[in-house]
Amino acid sequence: MRKILIEPTENPKVMKFVADYNLIPGSLELDRSSDISEIPLAQELFNYPFVERVFITANFVAIAKQETVEWEHVAESLKNVIEDELLANPRIYLQKKKEMYQIYAEMTPNPNVMKFVSSKLLMDGFVEVKSRESAEGVPLAQAIFNEFDFAQEIFISDNFVAVTKDSSVEWHQIMMAVRGFIAEYLQNGGVISNLEPQKHENPVEKIINRDYTDDEQKISDILNEYVAPAVENDGGKISLMEYDESTKTAKMLLQGACSGCPSSTATLKNGIENILKQFVPDLVEKVEAVNG
Repeated sequence: MRKILIEPTENPKVMKFVADYNLIPGSLELDRSSDISEIPLAQELFNYPFVERVFITANFVAIAKQETVEWEHVAESLKNVIEDELLANPRIYLQKKKEMYQIYAEMTPNPNVMKFVSSKLLMDGFVEVKSRESAEGVPLAQAIFNEFDFAQEIFISDNFVAVTKDSSVEWHQIMMAVRGFIAEYLQNGGVISNLEPQKHENPVEKIINRDYTDDEQKISDILNEYVAPAVENDGGKISLMEYDESTKTAKMLLQGACSGCPSSTATLKNGIENILKQFVPDLVEKVEAVNG
């Protein structure tokens, strides 16, 4: 409970209610015509018909009343109102409810990568931070790197953060700490990224700055429809980077959990390559992986 002291002033119509801390920077002078939609304390005080004006500054609230009532009859009630309202909103203005983030950890095919999934969308698109030195502009990644020495790469996409660790620790030792850190960071309103997210549509355009050819577009469409959803569910991203028509070889860019994953080569060979051979046998005979 915030303790309030009642202090008379030289003006018999005005009483000061003094707190033990500074309430706001600057000052507020309010009457019944003021906009008090974001000031619950003023809303409660003006519920009393005899309250004419409210002045808030430094560490006190001053109230001007009508002459129809005496302070001895109302001061204690006003003091109680102020104490209650300062308990709920210590800085006078209505406190915004923090956005709630529920974070859960999810394994990926890459044993060095753990996916931390949020109940809320983090960004529309993705950003990938491949090292500590390249984390500038991505405050969430910087915070993770600063907190955990074992963190090597960060991939943020849609509603998840994929963290790549080194071999010094195992996930069962650190998973809860990383999950808690990310949840607290988001809960406290931490900035995720100041960089423009890359878009999921044809992300290779940002890498090699060109449009797909007709054949490449056919391959990419199949990837997007039959492969990308499963890969993204595992905390990674795959896209067509290059196509060699002469050898019928499609090179795939692997990002996030897919990058450096021991099972990625097998997945490409046994899964993606077979899918492309089935749907576009005249275009693809071989698939190669390029780690992003």
